[in-house]
Amino acid sequence: MGQQEKVATSLAGAVSEEISASLTAVDAELARRYPGDPGTRQPVHTVYVPGDVFEPGTLRSWGDQALAALDEHAPDAASFAAVLGIPEELAGPVHDRVRAKLEREPVEDLRIDFEDGYGPRPDAEEDEAAARAARLVSEAYANGTAAPYMGIRMKCMEAGVRDRGIRTTDVFLSGLMAAGGLPEGLVLTLPKVTYPEQVTAFVQLLEAFEKAHGLDAGRIGFEIQIETSQSILAADGTAAVARMIDAARGRATGLHYGTFDYSACVGVSAAYQASDHPAADHAKAVMQVAAAGTGVRVSDGSTNVLPVGPTGQVHEAWRLHYGLTRRALARAYYQGWDMHPGHLPTRYAAVYAFYREGLEQAAARLAAYVAKAGGDVMDEPATAKALSGYLLRGIDCGALDTAEVARLTGLTREDLEAFASPRRGDLTVTAP
Repeated sequence: MGQQEKVATSLAGAVSEEISASLTAVDAELARRYPGDPGTRQPVHTVYVPGDVFEPGTLRSWGDQALAALDEHAPDAASFAAVLGIPEELAGPVHDRVRAKLEREPVEDLRIDFEDGYGPRPDAEEDEAAARAARLVSEAYANGTAAPYMGIRMKCMEAGVRDRGIRTTDVFLSGLMAAGGLPEGLVLTLPKVTYPEQVTAFVQLLEAFEKAHGLDAGRIGFEIQIETSQSILAADGTAAVARMIDAARGRATGLHYGTFDYSACVGVSAAYQASDHPAADHAKAVMQVAAAGTGVRVSDGSTNVLPVGPTGQVHEAWRLHYGLTRRALARAYYQGWDMHPGHLPTRYAAVYAFYREGLEQAAARLAAYVAKAGGDVMDEPATAKALSGYLLRGIDCGALDTAEVARLTGLTREDLEAFASPRRGDLTVTAP
């Protein structure tokens, strides 16, 4: 072992104590503002259905329509892969998993829309539709037909529709409570947020509802939809979206980019409004940095090019949607919007190809990190966190199986979760 080194110090223990005392407030602020990812499942997409269109069979109908589109326009693995440019070795696994997903769980996150997709209606009509939505959501969770996440998008906090948005939220949540309580997968989406004060107002609404029903404070969270330039850059030059997260007081669960409202807001011509426009990239980059470490997740928007019509037209729309989804995944936007059942095959194909093509490399790097075996890449704890998060996302959406990940890494799901959401200062997991 060699000669034991003599350890010498020059500072009294009081110095460390004084420094720690001076940083106590900073430590508390870091823990409050940046708790890290919650470690829960994030859906790969959100499907929007107008409040007057949603029916008990809507989710199954979307899955059936998606399967019918595959049968008509790409009836086997080879033809589907050829349309999208999926490598031959992934064609079978991706195709089989996409079909299985559409049969088992076609929609991961459903938003019943009372905003743009629903429009202005007489108050009595919207009241009835909101109450009906609450009943159907409660029944879906009770009978096992619900998506993992479900909820509504109400009208925004702007003056012209504020009262209607508040009432629809109240009717929907009250209906859920009357039917047995709020489901675990409940998600609310607050659209067209421009000022942090609008977030504060929505928090006030939710606090009042929780108090009225004796619910735990903070029980109801919500997503903030980013659809205006002012939500990215405030009049004083600051990033308003960061202040919105703070204004939510821990209730914000996501930031959702609204492709077409935001594009129109900054003057992008209709023909060029898309999620890969430079204006969209800028907005989402600001959202991503503002949300990093806060536990708030970022979602991409949608495409309005629908895969309908003759086969050639469907294939063109599929290639566009597949490419946009793959582009978003590479930029760490793990969720997006899907506007039509025909988008489901390419949503899942893009997601599954993304995770399956990187499975072996990610697993090998993580296994080498745990075993301290080195290799041609020297990874750090932060990379181990990213690798574990990648594998967990793949498992959650159905792209990967827990058993195959365990076989390649030698790690359990609990081990992966420990790497993906480590306690501050503790990134050690012992391989089995």
